[in-house]
Amino acid sequence: MVISRFQDIESWQLARQLAVEIYGASRSGPFARDFGLRDQIQRSCVSIMANIAEGFGRNGKVEFIRYLTIAQASSVEVQSHLYIALDLGYVAQPNFKRLYSQTERVRQVIGGFIRYLRGCHDRPQRETRNEKRETSARISQPNQLPY
Repeated sequence: MVISRFQDIESWQLARQLAVEIYGASRSGPFARDFGLRDQIQRSCVSIMANIAEGFGRNGKVEFIRYLTIAQASSVEVQSHLYIALDLGYVAQPNFKRLYSQTERVRQVIGGFIRYLRGCHDRPQRETRNEKRETSARISQPNQLPY
């Protein structure tokens, strides 16, 4: 399968669903009034999607993997924020478990995509000196990734 749009990336789709769920959970009750935590968990959740999309739009596999790694770290940040939301009683245990599991699924899918991309050995293109040091394998067309 060839990915020609970031919207086709499974991890982006899952991150989008997660963002909707996080926004829903943080939209009411005391969670909605804790502006700091609410805004931070929402920003870190949106960051997952944004970094996947931005990485896709970059020039090549090395950059894409870098942004996917940032997206993966943002998913762990969401999980950390979920713990404080649980501890403060902003989310009930069942909702916490569901959101945490959904976030873990996003993290795992991103990790699988990173492993896949690191294993790809497409034909090399012209590279900058920095990219040559990092890798000799590049994606043949930056906006069409094999998946």
